[in-house]
Amino acid sequence: MKFPSFRLRIALSSAALAGTTLVGFGAVSWFQIYNAKISRLDAELLNHLMRATPNLPPRWEPTELLGKENRPSRWKFYEDSLSDAFGSNTKTPIVLLVIDANGNIVYQSNSLSAHVEVNRLLLERLKLIPLPPPQQIEPPPPSNRNPSVGPPHFLRPRPPQFITEHTAKAAWRIAATKFPNAQVAIAVNLQAVNQEMATIQNIFLVSIPGGLLLVAVGAWLVSGGALRPIRQLTGVIQQVNVKGLDQRIPIGTTDVEFVELIQVFNLMLERLERSFTQASRFSGDAAHELKTPLTILQGELERTLQQVDPGSEVQQRLSNLLDEVRRLSGIMRKLLLLSLADAGKMSLYMVEVDMSELLMEMLEDVEMLAPNLTVQTEFTDGLRLQGDRDLLIQVLQNLFSNAIKYNLPNGWIEIRTHQTQTTLHITIANASKDIPVSERLRIFDRFYRGDPARTRKIEGIGLGLSLAREIARAHHGDLTLDSTAFGQTAFTLTLPMKGVGGTRQEKN
Repeated sequence: MKFPSFRLRIALSSAALAGTTLVGFGAVSWFQIYNAKISRLDAELLNHLMRATPNLPPRWEPTELLGKENRPSRWKFYEDSLSDAFGSNTKTPIVLLVIDANGNIVYQSNSLSAHVEVNRLLLERLKLIPLPPPQQIEPPPPSNRNPSVGPPHFLRPRPPQFITEHTAKAAWRIAATKFPNAQVAIAVNLQAVNQEMATIQNIFLVSIPGGLLLVAVGAWLVSGGALRPIRQLTGVIQQVNVKGLDQRIPIGTTDVEFVELIQVFNLMLERLERSFTQASRFSGDAAHELKTPLTILQGELERTLQQVDPGSEVQQRLSNLLDEVRRLSGIMRKLLLLSLADAGKMSLYMVEVDMSELLMEMLEDVEMLAPNLTVQTEFTDGLRLQGDRDLLIQVLQNLFSNAIKYNLPNGWIEIRTHQTQTTLHITIANASKDIPVSERLRIFDRFYRGDPARTRKIEGIGLGLSLAREIARAHHGDLTLDSTAFGQTAFTLTLPMKGVGGTRQEKN
């Protein structure tokens, strides 16, 4: 399972965390601002309810004077003052309801359809409020029956109740209270408050995504800087196969948190370089040391073989020994070339090589060695490139040898070429048993020969493909195992291209 980029996960996690924080902060701030506005509105409503006291008649005033002193025009003027007090640029809709001590409606806002439902809500709210406690108020002296010049009085009401009610078209904030001699309820339209809160909400809806984007971009940049030493490690690891194990990561410009990691990595590269150098030197030294004795042994066997009687048992034994010595000599040459390739010292004798001609020579060998195989070819004439002719012949011999050895009875071999302006691709495919995925990953390893059940009767020590790939890479090319259908195996040799020619197709 492939996980997403660690840098991307840091950016997304930071954005998610910041988003949760900003959304929570925005929601809490919105509710705090809303509650503050409602609390300020309630305070103003309480203040205006107390201002209604001078408009109320004293309890000792005769009923016949009530209408004169509390005429509707005074309450109308009071309602208009409320609209101006709660409004900002325009008047805020206000609904006022006043009921006397006998339950008669002294004043109510106009009965337009927009206020009918609000008046009903005010009446229901006043019914739910209990009466204030009775007060003992002494009437004025008989000589002073005029209320306009009577002593001042203060009517203590029941503590007002505040509640938000919703009608079909708007929301209203209602304040209602009962005085000892009257009942007063005021409803203020919350349209202005809701508009202000909608503006604040829109600001949050715009600023929060913008803040999240800034957090994500900042987290992406910061994480990129924090992961820079990891990219340096990756770059050095990638260069190990290209330039060798002598690569090191400088510590001077590295963050403190990564110093220990880089030091451990540099020490690991140092140990690997030392071990690899020792192994490569041992392989080269062993090949050099064995090369001379094997050459002498091969010469002695060849000379002795010429002196014995033809067809004798001694000649047969000497021939077998000579074959094994030649086989050991070939192994030593391969080991020597591999040690030179590991050290980056494989020398190439560069000449112009006609790959079409070499392929034709290989096809002639296939016809002699495996006449029972069907050979199909499709390649171009005059494919010329600069390379080491002997080493390229060794690569092709190894590929054709494997195509013959690992082929099926009465199988087939197919040779295809594809050229571009810069490269030449030579593909050699053959019928074979399926190669497991585990073996495909190790097929170029040295001394690896796959499942013994399939390779027990096939000669080889597992150095041919490894050496062939090193030779291809020394030519700035490559050798790869292709992904093919079941029942076949295909290798593609890629080399720098020079020259073009006509197309030839043959079938044998």
